[in-house]
Amino acid sequence: MFVRRLCHALGYRYRLHVKALPGSPDLVFPCRKKVIFVHGCFWHRHPGCSRTTTPKTRTPFWKAKFDENVRRDARQLTELTTLGWESCIVWECETRNPIILRQKLSDYLEMSGPVHE
Repeated sequence: MFVRRLCHALGYRYRLHVKALPGSPDLVFPCRKKVIFVHGCFWHRHPGCSRTTTPKTRTPFWKAKFDENVRRDARQLTELTTLGWESCIVWECETRNPIILRQKLSDYLEMSGPVHE
């Protein structure tokens, strides 16, 4: 919701969860051919983030689950790029700093080229 509000406050209008696109992106900007995914650091394995932990029990199960999530995310980004869409990932931990996130979203929606950070 925070990312939605920021995009709206910046003056951008979007569609939510367009199922026709790979990965059903969280925010879709059809006129700009851009999408935004809001990823949880834990589930999508944000590199270097303190929230990217692995449970102590059933570790092999969790590792396999997380690995498949990462592979699926990469596959979806590739499919979107192939279809001519640009994509941006907003990590859960980035929502804690609204000033930096606002700048990231503004830069992404104004520029051309993917932002996968």
